[in-house]
Amino acid sequence: MIEVEVKARIDSFKEMEEKLEKLGAVKSKREFQEDIYFASPIVDFAKTDEALRIRTTDNNTFITYKGPKLNDKAKTRKEVEMAIESAQKAKDIFEEVGFRAARTVRKNRQYYTYENFEISLDDVEGLNPYMEIEIALDDSQDYSTAQDKIFKLFERLGITDGFERTSYMELLENLNND
Repeated sequence: MIEVEVKARIDSFKEMEEKLEKLGAVKSKREFQEDIYFASPIVDFAKTDEALRIRTTDNNTFITYKGPKLNDKAKTRKEVEMAIESAQKAKDIFEEVGFRAARTVRKNRQYYTYENFEISLDDVEGLNPYMEIEIALDDSQDYSTAQDKIFKLFERLGITDGFERTSYMELLENLNND
């Protein structure tokens, strides 16, 4: 699967919720997410622009691998995800084979659906409000058209700047390094 994702800083969750409702987006679910990102013993993920994480939500736990970004316009990348039984067991396995937990990112996320877009309003511990819009494609679909549609949807919502290609983990790391 190819995930085409664009995120932008927003001023206010309330204002964006009103705009999404006016647009016709449907509020679908709210959940807490805790992501544990790992550093590899053989590859510097910061250099290769990859990510490996364990995500725990209110009801599920997943391992996710995200490949390098495929272009410089959005966070378009291969994503492989699978459900697992236990975050702690997976963390133990990763650490036994040399991976180490690099950072934990916690957020409350409100999801919306609109046409074939998944929209989320993200309240990330330590960061300002963000909104992400994404589309999932199979490997054969053209992601540049999907990116253009995402940017047009942001524009319809009044957002024309504040776009961010880095992950929440990287944004938090950059705050700590300033």
